[in-house]
Amino acid sequence: MDITARKRVKKQVMILLMIVIGMFAFCYALVPLYSVFCKVTGLNGKTAGQTEYVAGKVDKSRTVTVELLATLNTSLSDKSGEFRPIHKKFVLHPGEYVRTSYWVKNLTAQPLVVQAIPSVAPGLAAEHIKKVECFCFIHQPLNALEGKEMPLVFTVDPALPTSIKTLTLAYTLFDVTHR
Repeated sequence: MDITARKRVKKQVMILLMIVIGMFAFCYALVPLYSVFCKVTGLNGKTAGQTEYVAGKVDKSRTVTVELLATLNTSLSDKSGEFRPIHKKFVLHPGEYVRTSYWVKNLTAQPLVVQAIPSVAPGLAAEHIKKVECFCFIHQPLNALEGKEMPLVFTVDPALPTSIKTLTLAYTLFDVTHR
């Protein structure tokens, strides 16, 4: 192989290596970029997480229906886990606190660590759900065949647009066990 062919091959290898490094960096940054995108646009109904919200006045002039949903991610099949809200629906006045919980059970013979990711529909209501205590804030370890209730305390901000009468607070449970 002559010198120009070697230079051309070396240049192509360097270009391919830079493409691979760029792809890795993009994949690594994708989750934080998606979170920033959702926060800026309000898409996907992501909530802001833990809050120091202090209830003001309760708006007794209207009610909001809050539906609670639970889904197992494909990392947890129906055979390896159980996940559901204790109460599926609440009718509340904006500003009132709701104290409830979700039930989770590890149906396997191995310990698991799970994490719940919240989503709110409609997406515009996400900024008006104020969670004071939520099992979604931290990883939840579960021993083999262990079941437990996980607490959730939230309120709906009275600043919620009056056009929104029903909202859904959904959690998807992921297996985040490091094996």
